[in-house]
Amino acid sequence: MPLTQLDPTAALIVIDLQKGITAFTTELGSADVVARSAELAKAFRERGLPVVLVNVVGRAPGRVDQSFGNRAFPPDWAELVPELDAQPSDILISKQRVGAFLGTELDAKLKERGVTQVFLTGIATGSGVESTARNAYDLGYNVVFVSDAMTDIHPAAHKHSLEGIFPRIGEVDTTENVLKAVRG
Repeated sequence: MPLTQLDPTAALIVIDLQKGITAFTTELGSADVVARSAELAKAFRERGLPVVLVNVVGRAPGRVDQSFGNRAFPPDWAELVPELDAQPSDILISKQRVGAFLGTELDAKLKERGVTQVFLTGIATGSGVESTARNAYDLGYNVVFVSDAMTDIHPAAHKHSLEGIFPRIGEVDTTENVLKAVRG
């Protein structure tokens, strides 16, 4: 697999690695995804590149077949996992939709920093990551999916996104290769 090309101003976007979501059982294992995302975040920061940490704090309105009901979430449900080591320089985005662009300032914050390329990690591959990626692609960003730094509670959704959707809207690479590109 060829090494992903790094644009002069790339950003890492970490999707929904928060206490309530990483507690779910996932295809790849949340701990591995968190560890790889944290390593990528550290490398991006060291290179002076933006790191975006996204959490979900609400839901889009509308009817769905799979309802979560009116259950209350624990008070720390939306807190980012400490392993990400959030820094004051990071861009923090709290979303109320599946993707991180709609209804947030993410696009404006990336554009004001001159970002042309985004690297995506997180949970869940087939929803939060994919929705964010589709919006990023539509907004003109070069999109890179860090395949071993994302996971989903539904193995089929994870596989479908990685193999069927992502190659059409971006590049798919590994943590190891992305770290080589970032560390130059």
